[in-house]
Amino acid sequence: MFIGEYRHSVDAKGRVAIPARFRLQLEEGAVVVRWVEGNAAIFPRAAFEALAEKVAALPLANEQARAVSRFLFSSAFEVERDNQGRVVLPAAVRDWAGLGPEAVIVGAGDRVDIWSPDRWAAKGFASPDEFAAALNGLGL
Repeated sequence: MFIGEYRHSVDAKGRVAIPARFRLQLEEGAVVVRWVEGNAAIFPRAAFEALAEKVAALPLANEQARAVSRFLFSSAFEVERDNQGRVVLPAAVRDWAGLGPEAVIVGAGDRVDIWSPDRWAAKGFASPDEFAAALNGLGL
């Protein structure tokens, strides 16, 4: 499970360091994609393959299913870590996520989310009561 929040720089070549705590879980390969909230996500290869199977099982006659498939697979890039634990985020992914010279790396359970600091700051809850209400609304 990926947990925690980290801040790292993004260099001119689009490289960002993967937190040491996440590296072992990505050892068998990883895939980076544009993700649903205007951020990027890195999936371990096995988790991405499981997601890909679900998308592939969607009905071909459904226009929305085809759009999701096109969007997901066109933005999917296999990534490898260099000796310093960095991965290159392709320009299309960086642009989608609004990444500049800094990124917020967030553990999101089965994946690693990568956010621009501004977008990350806009997420979340304004108060503990708002968080509690959201939990209650979800039945947790």
